Formats: sequence, C-alpha cells, structure tokens
Amino acid sequence: MKTIVIGLGNPILGDDGVGWKVAGEVRDQLPPDSHADVECLSLGGISLMEHLIGYEHAILIDAFALDEPTGSILILKLDDLPNYSAFHTTSTHDTSLQKAIEMGRSLGAQLPGDVTVVGIATKRVYDFSEELSPPVADAVPLAAKFVLDMLGEKMKSEN
Repeated sequence: MKTIVIGLGNPILGDDGVGWKVAGEVRDQLPPDSHADVECLSLGGISLMEHLIGYEHAILIDAFALDEPTGSILILKLDDLPNYSAFHTTSTHDTSLQKAIEMGRSLGAQLPGDVTVVGIATKRVYDFSEELSPPVADAVPLAAKFVLDMLGEKMKSEN
C-alpha cells in the first residue's frame, strides 16, 4: 500500500512550519522498506489533493490554531474536521481538501480512502521566523513518533 506523508505549512512563519519539521524528522527515521513518500508543501485544497493521487493512505501534518495548550498533538481523520479548519486544508481562493477529494473522486482520480491529520496546537502562525516556539518545538519528536508508529501499523497490516 502506498502512503504519503505531507508536512504542511510555511517554514518562515514561526510555528506554521511545524509540519515541515515533523516531516523532516519522519524522513530521517523512515526505514527504507516503508513504502512511504514524504513531502513538505505549502498547498491546500485542489493543489494538495493533486499530490494525493495514486496513494492509498495519506498522513498530513500541520499547525492547528486551537484553544488547546500550545504544543498539544491531535490526531484526527480528515472526515472528522470541519471543511474550514486546519489551515492548509483550505484556502480563500480554493476549496476545502474534503471537497477537493470528493471532486477528484467524481472525476475518476485514485485518492486515499484513509487520510489522517496530525495537528500541533499553536497560536503563533504569522510571525516571520524560521524558529518554532519552545512548546511546539518540543512536540516535534513526539509527533514524528506518532507518524512513524502509524506507518509501522500500516506495514504490519500489509503482511
């Protein structure tokens, strides 16, 4: 089963770059036989959906603006998120990722049936900085472990 891991965000906007940091950790620790691709993107909606074509599973990692303590990690299915949440799954000039996937499927695109979103809570996503705040930086190794564990479970289910 082909899986894609995508770190979302903007690495020069402070905590908004956490998806890229987690994806980098995952890439560095990924076993060669994992059958997973890892990318870092600053896309949403239709453009993000296009990167999911041909994969059976997708794991998206992004900063979430939540009332949770900064650095908290949430793991949700994309279908459990409202269509307007999770920063990079939507855009004012586009559509939500959920709607884009629905449209892509209606046009015959092979898109993942399983999309998991790993969100790291923050309130600091518009600061021009390449540095993460300390609580968000502290969450990176644990979020990467969660993603690697998910990938390990997918590999076990294939065998």
